[in-house]
Amino acid sequence: MTVKQYYQDAYMKTFQTSIQDQRQDDSGWYVVLEQTAFYPTGGGQPHDTGTLKDMRITNVEEVNGEIRHYIEEPFGDISGIFEGRIDWERRFDHMQQHAGQHILSAAFAETLGYETISFHLGKEFLTIDLNVSDISNSDALKAEELANRIIREAKPIETKWVAEAELFEYPLRKQPSVTDEIRLVIIPDFDYNGCGGTHPRSTSEVGSIKILDWEKHKGHIRLQFVCGDRVLNQLHRKHGLLKELTGVLQAPEENMVPTIERMLTKQKEQEKALEGLKEVLLTYEAEGLLREGTSQEGYTLIKKAYSDRSIQELQKIAQHIVAKREETIVLLVVQNDQKLQLVAAKGSSPSANLREVAQKVFPLINGKGGGKESFVQGGGEAAMSREELLETLVKQL
Repeated sequence: MTVKQYYQDAYMKTFQTSIQDQRQDDSGWYVVLEQTAFYPTGGGQPHDTGTLKDMRITNVEEVNGEIRHYIEEPFGDISGIFEGRIDWERRFDHMQQHAGQHILSAAFAETLGYETISFHLGKEFLTIDLNVSDISNSDALKAEELANRIIREAKPIETKWVAEAELFEYPLRKQPSVTDEIRLVIIPDFDYNGCGGTHPRSTSEVGSIKILDWEKHKGHIRLQFVCGDRVLNQLHRKHGLLKELTGVLQAPEENMVPTIERMLTKQKEQEKALEGLKEVLLTYEAEGLLREGTSQEGYTLIKKAYSDRSIQELQKIAQHIVAKREETIVLLVVQNDQKLQLVAAKGSSPSANLREVAQKVFPLINGKGGGKESFVQGGGEAAMSREELLETLVKQL
């Protein structure tokens, strides 16, 4: 039995083998076995894990026709017979997912003529890329319903090795990427596909298929779904979340959507009311600063240093002041964590060019900003205290 044939026996959980070689590469120590049941990463399917004797197999890769079994540390003695043991829970999960992908892709092709152009099997869900630019809920439902009907019919899943010259005998969904030793995975009268992955013997073992979501990706549709036990895992997780939410919201599941909609509407109303109150408070704050202004030659200077304030609030304060009193110059500085920001504004009377003033100050804090002669804002690093930045701005006036 060749290595190729041996690891394709999907149901083999343990096997006996010997080590041909033990070496090290950039990924770590690995062994090459006389024969193996460990599946190497390939065809969109992740590798198997398990043990070889008492050593954990962490990764399996095929490199230049050689199957490398990566181990945590080298064996002290590689002579004799070793028992390999497959992590069956992981293997069977991959069998369910990979076969489910074949079924769903064939269902999209059968019902809608949509071609699958790529496939990825992840830890939590699978994705296929469909060669279409958009998809509707009804389209997804049609394919999902057919896929689950094929599962319920318990159709056999067969594998067959063929030569390239024999391919014309089978209605393949797409041409295989190899021309030698071609392995077909066949669901009779439904799907014929070149594939080297692990699959169960019957569609019934896939259990079920559930499409979760889809999105546009590089001009195609990337569709997310789960198969087999992962469907139950999704159901358990989402049922637990719904149960928790019904307790928090004090509403039964069937009333959850209108309850949340009412809460969101109320929240928006409260946020709007809070914004109105904040505007009033900022107005009072601006009026208070007006009384603290100091007379300069040709204008009134209002300055203030803050901490932990948004620059948007400083903008509103400054704009209110210069709108109320045209002969003022307002300089406001704030420090938020390790960042300094400034807002400078003036009314129509003062002759100072605030943009020129700020451009002289920004290099001192490794900062940048923009604006016009009468209004400028920007920020940079806290290379000095907020009070020092404020006094530097005053000196530049």
